[in-house]
Amino acid sequence: MTKTALVTAGTGGIGLETALGLAAAGFAVTVVGRDPGRGARAVERIDATRPAHPARFRSADLGSLDQVRALAHDVAAAGVPLTVLVNNVGAMFPRRADLDGVEASFVVNHLSPYLLTESLLPALTAGAPSRIVNVTSGAVRAAKRRFDAVEPPGGYYGFHWYGRAKLANLAYTLDLAKRLDGTGVAVFAADPGGAATDMTDGTMTDPAIVSPPLRLLWPLVRRVFARSTSGPASRAARSSVTAATDPALTGRTGLVIGPWGRPVTPIRAATDPRVAEAVGLLSRAHAPGIISP
Repeated sequence: MTKTALVTAGTGGIGLETALGLAAAGFAVTVVGRDPGRGARAVERIDATRPAHPARFRSADLGSLDQVRALAHDVAAAGVPLTVLVNNVGAMFPRRADLDGVEASFVVNHLSPYLLTESLLPALTAGAPSRIVNVTSGAVRAAKRRFDAVEPPGGYYGFHWYGRAKLANLAYTLDLAKRLDGTGVAVFAADPGGAATDMTDGTMTDPAIVSPPLRLLWPLVRRVFARSTSGPASRAARSSVTAATDPALTGRTGLVIGPWGRPVTPIRAATDPRVAEAVGLLSRAHAPGIISP
């Protein structure tokens, strides 16, 4: 049976490098993005490596939950078992924004991959042994850890809200691994460790993304950000490719794969069942319409 992979935000940066790694490993890769032009160029670049299977592009704005539902419906309707799902999508917003009435960072970094994953579980089960890889971030360490609402009280600071949404998704990922244990669907988080991408090149130079105390230290904070986002996307994709393909991970689940391709210990908040329960309630309330039963 042909091994299939779906990579979100796969038309550039870490996502494209992940897609290239999966294609090199023999997968029939589909990349998802909102720009057909970038999608065509991504497919052309993957196919130029002469993979075993030609790449495909699916158009979807992953900041729209309606388009995520449509994407999941189209993938499910194709009736092709899915071997690997890589939720690579991520975005940081320097100023507060809404998407369909919900804070944008929480939508893009958690609700979108949550909805797509839950909707594609039948396809992943049909493709078992299969793997789900959710891309996380070191920013989880700077996150507020309250999840009784989509937004915690207080001012909006893009880096911290990005980290909070990524923490929500990490807690979901580790809880999902427990839920799917024994089904043949393994679940991993992948920490890329940072790279120079479209997201980091723009937002990480704006002091508005951090809380006021950190702004007082902005020259130091900016240097830290610059160092952590200076590496190539190809290196940052290593954790995702490892999580998706490494045979040493066969039979394992619920691991965070670090930037060097080895398991690392997740932060304590991500393993707290109370956090997972609160994130689950928020997710079901704000991202209804899951295809799977």
